[in-house]
Amino acid sequence: MAQQPATPAPYRTGVLSNDTPRERERLEAIQRNVDAFTTGILQDLPLQASWHCLELGAGAGSIAYWLFERCPKGRVVAVDLDTRHLDAGRAANLEIQQADITSDGYAPGSFDLIHARYLYCHLPTRDAMVERATRWLAPGGWLVIEEPYHLPAETSPFPSVQRILAAYQHMYRDNGADMTWARGLPALLARSGLAEVSFTGNLGCMGGLDKDRWRPLITQAAPALLAEGLVTEADLGEFSTLLDDPAFIDIPQVTVSAWGRRPTQLPAAPAAS
Repeated sequence: MAQQPATPAPYRTGVLSNDTPRERERLEAIQRNVDAFTTGILQDLPLQASWHCLELGAGAGSIAYWLFERCPKGRVVAVDLDTRHLDAGRAANLEIQQADITSDGYAPGSFDLIHARYLYCHLPTRDAMVERATRWLAPGGWLVIEEPYHLPAETSPFPSVQRILAAYQHMYRDNGADMTWARGLPALLARSGLAEVSFTGNLGCMGGLDKDRWRPLITQAAPALLAEGLVTEADLGEFSTLLDDPAFIDIPQVTVSAWGRRPTQLPAAPAAS
């Protein structure tokens, strides 16, 4: 298998890595806010107890743990660049792998289900990596990918949110991420040979006392944003005050979830004329 470019340094040791002190808090905030949506999609697939599953970019592990309970006769492989937040002792059919999927891979036909969330938009050769994942599917297997589509920062009705989101999006762009790539995901799955391609969206919520996902995200990024002069302490203070206001609600992004199935048989070759 050809070697792919390594995952960018910021995800290994920089502001976007597990070395940041609030990374666990950020991962858990994501899980609290989007796991129900993710598991709803997975539940609608014909999950079998014997399935072999691959969770790419497993993070703090909630989806991998959910899968091993539903596939007790199969196995779940949870892979991440850094596995410190994963617990291999949770189940006998759970395997934790620390690996960089941009340089490591799996044998063709290995998995009945592959799932990834908020991963591919950060990879340097994201389209090619999706195509690689389709080859890891067994015939009839499913690939489910969920990625954020950031709405334009300037469209927020809150000036401080405009400044914070513009800086946050700038940081990701500078580190090679594409937060609008998700729009083309369904078409990419179809071009990669998957059938029964479908998709849906999950509106992100910023604000509301019961959905405080963005505080740990911005808190984690704040030192880098301040150091680069992208925001001020006043911006961060105003943003924190907004998050404490139960009347504050904004929609910063949409998560695009797309999935498709590897055909059980390849299409027949056209008859010779």
